[in-house]
Amino acid sequence: MARLADYFLVVTYDLDKRVEGEGQGRILQRFPEKDWEDSPFPQGIELFCQPSGWQLVPERQPASFFVAVLTDINSDRNYCACFTFWEGLDRLQLQKAEASEVDEVDEEPAVVQSAQVFAPKSLVLVSRLDYTEVFRNCLGLIYTVHVDSLSVPLETVVGNLLTCIIPIAGGSQINESPVCSLEKVPQVLACDWLLACLQPGQEEREESLRTITLGAGDRQVIQTPIDDSLPVSGTSVAQLFRQLGIINVLCLFCAALTEHKILFLSSSYQRLTDACRGLLSIMFPLKYSFTYVPILPGKLLEVLSTPTPFIIGVNSFFRSETQELLDVIIADLDGGTVTIPECVHISLLPEPLLQQTQTLLSMILDPELEIADQAFPPPSTQSSALKIQDKEIRGVFLWLFARLFQGYRWCLHIIRIHPEPVIRFHKAAFLGQRALSEDDFLMKVLDGMAFAGFVSERGPPYRATDLFDDLIANQVERIRQEETCPHKVMNHVKELAEQLFKNENPYPAVAMHKVQRPSEKSQTTTQNQTQFPTLDDVAVQLFIDHAAAKLKTAPPVVKVELKGMVPSGPPLGDTVDRNGIVMANSARRLEVVRNCITYIFENKMLEAKKLMPAVLRALKGRAARICLTQELNQHVLQNRAVLDDQQFDYIVRMMNCTLQDCSHMDEHGIAANLLPLVTAFCRKLGAGITQFAYSCVQEHMVWTTMQFWEAMFYSDVQNHIRALYLETEDNSSEQQDGSAGGREISALDLASEQNRLWPTLSKEMQAERVQKEESTVFSQAIHYANRMSYLLLPLDTSKNRLLRSAGLGDVESVSNSYVTNSIAGSMAESYDTESGFEDAESSDVANSVVRFINRFVDKVCNESGVTNEHLKALHTMIPDIVQMHIETLDAVHRESKRLPPIQKPKLLRPTLLPGEELVMDAMRVHLIPDGREEATGLMGGPPLLPAEGAIFLTTYRLIFRGTPTDPLVGEQVVTRSFPIASLTKEKRISVTLPMDQFVQEGLQLRSCTFQLIKIAFDEEVASDLAEVFRKHMHKLRYPQHVQGTFAFTVGQCGKLVVEHKTKDKNQSLKTLSKNLVKSAKRTIGRQYVTRKKYSPPTWENRSSFQSEMDEDEISVSEEVDQSSLTLSSTIRSSDRQTMSNVVERACCRDYQRLGLGTLSNSLTRSKNEPFRISTVNRMYTVCRSYPGLLIVPQSIPDTTIQRICRCYRQNRFPVVCWRNSRTKAVLLRSAGLHAKGVVGFFKSPNAPSSVPSQADSTSLEQEKYLQAIISSMPSYSESSGRNTLSGFTSTHMSTSDSSDKLRQPKIGALMKQVMGTKEDVPGTFSRGGKWGSIRGSGRLSAYNPDVGTRLAGKESPQSNGGPSEALFLRQQKAYLYIIGDKAQLKGGKQDSFQQWEVVPIEVCDVRQVKNSFKKLMKACVPSSSISDPNMSFLRCLEESEWMALLHRVLQVSVLVVELLDTGSSVMVSLEDGWDVTTQVVSLVQLLSDPYYRTFDGFRLLVEKEWLSFGHRFSHRGAQTLGSQSSGFTPVFLQFLDCVHQIHLQFPMEFEFSQYYLKFLAYHYVSNRFRTFLLDSDYERIELGVLYEEKGERKSPQVCKSVWDYIDRLNKKTPIFYNYMFSPEDEEVLRPYTFISNLKVWDFYMEETLSEGPSYDWELRGRQERVAEETPEKPDSSGPKSHRHIVWPCYDSLSKVVPDAITKLLQDLQSLEAELGQTSEKWKDTWDKMKNSQKTEIKLESKPSFSSSLLMSSNLSHQRRSQGVYLQESGVGSSINLALDCEASATSTPVPGRPSTSTLYSQFQSTESENRSFEGILFKKGALLKPWKPRWFVLDKTKHQLRYYETRQDKECKGVIELADVESVIPGTPTMGAPKNIEEKAFFDLKTTKRVYNFCAQDSLNAQLWMDSVQSCLSDA
Repeated sequence: MARLADYFLVVTYDLDKRVEGEGQGRILQRFPEKDWEDSPFPQGIELFCQPSGWQLVPERQPASFFVAVLTDINSDRNYCACFTFWEGLDRLQLQKAEASEVDEVDEEPAVVQSAQVFAPKSLVLVSRLDYTEVFRNCLGLIYTVHVDSLSVPLETVVGNLLTCIIPIAGGSQINESPVCSLEKVPQVLACDWLLACLQPGQEEREESLRTITLGAGDRQVIQTPIDDSLPVSGTSVAQLFRQLGIINVLCLFCAALTEHKILFLSSSYQRLTDACRGLLSIMFPLKYSFTYVPILPGKLLEVLSTPTPFIIGVNSFFRSETQELLDVIIADLDGGTVTIPECVHISLLPEPLLQQTQTLLSMILDPELEIADQAFPPPSTQSSALKIQDKEIRGVFLWLFARLFQGYRWCLHIIRIHPEPVIRFHKAAFLGQRALSEDDFLMKVLDGMAFAGFVSERGPPYRATDLFDDLIANQVERIRQEETCPHKVMNHVKELAEQLFKNENPYPAVAMHKVQRPSEKSQTTTQNQTQFPTLDDVAVQLFIDHAAAKLKTAPPVVKVELKGMVPSGPPLGDTVDRNGIVMANSARRLEVVRNCITYIFENKMLEAKKLMPAVLRALKGRAARICLTQELNQHVLQNRAVLDDQQFDYIVRMMNCTLQDCSHMDEHGIAANLLPLVTAFCRKLGAGITQFAYSCVQEHMVWTTMQFWEAMFYSDVQNHIRALYLETEDNSSEQQDGSAGGREISALDLASEQNRLWPTLSKEMQAERVQKEESTVFSQAIHYANRMSYLLLPLDTSKNRLLRSAGLGDVESVSNSYVTNSIAGSMAESYDTESGFEDAESSDVANSVVRFINRFVDKVCNESGVTNEHLKALHTMIPDIVQMHIETLDAVHRESKRLPPIQKPKLLRPTLLPGEELVMDAMRVHLIPDGREEATGLMGGPPLLPAEGAIFLTTYRLIFRGTPTDPLVGEQVVTRSFPIASLTKEKRISVTLPMDQFVQEGLQLRSCTFQLIKIAFDEEVASDLAEVFRKHMHKLRYPQHVQGTFAFTVGQCGKLVVEHKTKDKNQSLKTLSKNLVKSAKRTIGRQYVTRKKYSPPTWENRSSFQSEMDEDEISVSEEVDQSSLTLSSTIRSSDRQTMSNVVERACCRDYQRLGLGTLSNSLTRSKNEPFRISTVNRMYTVCRSYPGLLIVPQSIPDTTIQRICRCYRQNRFPVVCWRNSRTKAVLLRSAGLHAKGVVGFFKSPNAPSSVPSQADSTSLEQEKYLQAIISSMPSYSESSGRNTLSGFTSTHMSTSDSSDKLRQPKIGALMKQVMGTKEDVPGTFSRGGKWGSIRGSGRLSAYNPDVGTRLAGKESPQSNGGPSEALFLRQQKAYLYIIGDKAQLKGGKQDSFQQWEVVPIEVCDVRQVKNSFKKLMKACVPSSSISDPNMSFLRCLEESEWMALLHRVLQVSVLVVELLDTGSSVMVSLEDGWDVTTQVVSLVQLLSDPYYRTFDGFRLLVEKEWLSFGHRFSHRGAQTLGSQSSGFTPVFLQFLDCVHQIHLQFPMEFEFSQYYLKFLAYHYVSNRFRTFLLDSDYERIELGVLYEEKGERKSPQVCKSVWDYIDRLNKKTPIFYNYMFSPEDEEVLRPYTFISNLKVWDFYMEETLSEGPSYDWELRGRQERVAEETPEKPDSSGPKSHRHIVWPCYDSLSKVVPDAITKLLQDLQSLEAELGQTSEKWKDTWDKMKNSQKTEIKLESKPSFSSSLLMSSNLSHQRRSQGVYLQESGVGSSINLALDCEASATSTPVPGRPSTSTLYSQFQSTESENRSFEGILFKKGALLKPWKPRWFVLDKTKHQLRYYETRQDKECKGVIELADVESVIPGTPTMGAPKNIEEKAFFDLKTTKRVYNFCAQDSLNAQLWMDSVQSCLSDA
């Protein structure tokens, strides 16, 4: 029972205490005067009566009512109902007040007199109960009695109010106050009557005790809730949702649960209280335990800046003051908004709960939403009444909490039962089982105060239960089944709502309210009302005292509390599996884990080793981890399991792997299950020394987490206490087992039973049980102190392991402090101390462990009620335990050091090249997988990476060799290497290896040979060693001077030698280089030298060669310089021999071949030679980067050249490098012009200039120079009338072969493309104006407006010779086109009379190439696997723009080729003339001249254009320290890629194979050869590299020149040779250049892990030899399979699956070797074959090109001009010739649907044996072609009909695929059919493409054919 009201007060405006207009309230009267014992009087009520402040107002306000809530010191809530009305003040009172206030002089009484002033007065009820309506009625009644002057004394009403007693719960049995007033009954009697009313007869109890009356003719019913644990909400929840909306309230709900600050704003006080009440109601069953102030007075606003969470309501009047609150969520009830500050993050409910809750709420609040779209909505769907809606919403939240907390009782640990239950909640297990351990919301809720209260209130197993307990216990199953169906959930919610409603309104039918309200008159009257009277306190007190006395004598009303056992509900385990966490194939994984453990214990180590990686992968899953702990448990006998070393090692590895994925919370209890195991598994190290598994599994966060130890401890204590009581139970009652149905009794059930029995036990029994429990807890505490010391003390206590656990910052403060303390102490010592302080150090580890264990013991013992004596005992024991353990560990540590180390894989030595030496020996590392998926097993097959092995640093390479960690491929050797010179980027990384838990330091090394080595150093590698490794690597990568590179230092003991005295043994060579470089006085007319490899003349020939030389002279210009003496006179006889080299290696051979200048024996020269070899640069004085001998026009003297060269960058003036043998057009190269030269260059000749300046004269000379070139062309000299472009093009067209007609664009279109001009700008060109430029934006313009039209084979619209063509070419073609850089040609005018024309293009600069290459490397060799779909390989490739750059270079080259081919000369004059110029010029020569497509020619081309003309290889390749900053720019690689693209399109035109190009691409950066070192010939001569003698090499192995090496290799093996080589005479190649036609070079992608890059051939041979030397043991197991698995990234495909010809040549060689014959060179064999083939063909008169086709290697490229398509296949290659079908000349077969012929291609042989039916048929040719007899073969196997010219013919003329045949029908003879053959012999074959007409010899034969074809069709 409880009082309805504790205190009644009258509070009024205090006139005496006004401060600066701020009024105050004071309590006028208070009843009762003295405090109740059970509820002290709350302070500060006056503030709450007027929360906005006490103020006087000029007019009367209506009376107001609200309820404020005050929380007292014991956190009990007092409800203060304030009823406020306004009274007029008389002037006298006011004047008194004015007079006393001296400050307010300005306010005169006169003002007040004119307008009356009203002051507020409040009637306040203070109560522990929250009955808003009852309070409103009671206070309203008192006011009514006063205002309407009713005849009832106010004292009576107040007295009755204060003595009204009602039950707290259990329906509305309400005591009724007397119905009489004291006027009719004498006072004494009244009191007795009152008592009589307190105990009326039973029969009237039901009726009367539901109402109360205060004795003023009023009656009201109070409905008390049936169960007071459920909150009473009225309609407040529904109102709250109406005001704020669903999402907002859910936000507030989550914010309140996760302890944020919430502030409500409204202008209505009552609404604030209701909103707060509503928010608290939906939080049930959690209770809010922080600051709760629904109405906060303005004076106390500073409370809002408190650091703790709160729910507070404030009047909107103070809105401005709330603006600066940074971390408060503000809910504005009037505006319906919730404002969340930026810094506040609210964790929302986990999905799908959030979504489901929102759906349910909207079904309640807005039921029409669901049917809003229905065509025929049901007639009525208005939402339920507000008070019902309120309960429905609360029902939703009850349902929500039942889902959130389902199964919580299974995670309660009961650690004491007597004298009081002590219960702890195992949060980690709860989250783990719900699979919500990552969920932010639930984590915060479980950590919060509200949940702690929930556990202590609802944890006890024996107590009264309520609706929520019932829901958790009995409805979980239902909730689970219905959760996906909102309508079923809704029904459930409605049932809950009904229960909630019934609880609040047990008797809804009763409506006997009768409460007077003040009459309208009294409310509206403005006359002076009487003041509220002062009540007679004695009279009121008398009421109170009487009631109290009577209550004492009355028998106590005992409400029976129904305690009972709280049911736990279904266990959690089942709920989880349904959430789909269990993996699909988990059963298989568990099987693997079980098998592996069985193998380990059965000592089948090899089997276990094979399964290990799979097990470690499986242990990522929770089920497998639990399985592991269960399996291991079975192998423990009496808490001990002794293993041998290897078993121990495996078990520890599995434990570590299991633990590494556990979080520090251990939510799945896996660490908990392993804890007893790590102290059970052990191995014997020596006499009496045992090492336990715990010493090897300490590196995990979980062991340093205080919560983990607490949870473990509590669960163990619970088990022991359960065991304690189970024993007593078993003794007392055996029959219980039967009733329990065999199910284990849980600890909670036991506890509830014990709690029930507790009151019945004797005192001794009680004491005994308490003592037993206490000692159980105590013994566990000792046990845990031991366990913790095991897992916290490291094996080597002298090392400071606790530094490792510094990573525990994210664990809660408990462990945080532990870590920081221990580290603070230990860091200082472990770093400062030298060897003398070991003790201090180890004790420091001990101290921190002791501190940690002490803290743990204090916490758990205090919580579980251990006595103080026991606690003290523990504190003294702990240091001893730790000390003892340290001593045992020292012995174990000593012994474990003696153990043989774990067998790591043997380090494999790499094979080295001759002369290659190790700089750093093996360092054990792990090779980690990068972003390439092939080797990691993701694409299928076992993972080759990660691999374990060693990294070697040699003078030449960086090599990794090792074996995969996956035992399934453990026998394979993995090799990755790259030349140290190609290293482009090195960065440090840290790596966690899958096997170990440690984070290792590692390196990621990227090379421009498209290789990436990502390594992690093994723990045995000291970090300083890794640093030394990096330094060495850098020193080798960037030597001081080019002589430090491997090509120079090879074979010299790894010392970096800078002097080169020791190197040049050849004296004459040295003198020559000195002569050339040092002595400028003696000048030599020196020929340019390259390493062009002609067969060297024999020694006998040498002498004659020299004697020739003596008279030889190089042709020079007419005015012979004095200095240009003959060679013989310049060089001393000792150097003569060397000169044979000079001439032999010179490019002059090439110049002679081209007819550009010859070596003649006479000084007088035939003048008709247009060009001469000039020696002007013989001393490299004119241009450092040019060769010594240059080709210039005959008519230009050397002096002019010296002047001209100044106009060009780097002095690189135009020189001729190639001449077209047919049109005699020449190709020139130069650098771009200097800026000053440009203007002069284009100045019109008639510009007025008085004195010719220097610039003018040079520009004139320049013009003269260009004119000389033009006049050298035969077409110029013979052109009396210049032919127009159109005429010229047509004549040219007719000369080219017909198949090219299809694809040869007119030059105009080509130009247009190269320059990328849009067609729509005709206005920008004058007739002779310069060309529009390639449009340059940030991106390369890879695509041009007419790409599409050109691809389609059409010309763009203007190119039909219309006027627009004139924009691109003059009507008369220029004799010389200058391809110039757009940027340099600005501002120049051009004269229409000059015969040259400038083509401005925009070239890619070096920076672009460099960046593009970086991106290309990242795309082809990503460093980590890419999950982002936007970063796919193709996307990255596109972004690198590499293909676009190739497109540009090829496009310009093709244009130049076209121009040269049409007879115009071209001068390429771009950038500095050594990057893009070189690329274009070399490509042009390669495309135009078949010679350069042979081995000799390509070598010559590279030597001439790249080496002699000074491409800066060292600088662009960043080969030395000096060029390190410039970075790697692969200009030469880009050129090789272009050649590769051309090779793909014309596979029959090149003598060398694709491998040759890859070989060059690899070695031009490898620095193995000297060929590609240094930047120009000048530098090479200076170093004496240029004329190295052939006869003298230090060792025959060491090749200085890559060309010599290739030559030697080519003699041995056909690897560089292209079997398809069958060139056409003088063929000019015109490749397609669009990006769609270009392919990514496989050089960038391929990798051979078995042997590393295949470009160092010595290594290849050696590895094979080693393999052969170890003969395999004879295998008796049975016949061996000949099948061999080929892995794309592991095996070298060309070696394992060679193409047919290579294979045959190899077989031939091996057979010859077996027979003991001297084996013939492969080339001779091949040539013989070809010749015999040719003779056969001549006999058969076949087209010539088929010969080479018979011998085609497996290259899947097509040669467009012939229409040959070679289909790649695994074995050989089929050749599909479709010459009769013109369409196939340009089309490629559609990828994706291979044709049948290709599927069967591997069976194809020259004799086609698959002939089902054959014979002769006449076939009608295509349109207008005659009938011809052909030999037809019907092939069922390949499902095709083939035809040949004759029966003996091997070459198939055509194929009809039967798959395409639609029908076979009898035909009719057509025109030209064979005569005298009967009509029935004709039949037609209809395919999808066309109809074939056939004719057999007779009708019988025709029928046979038709039937055969038909049967083939039906079979298919």
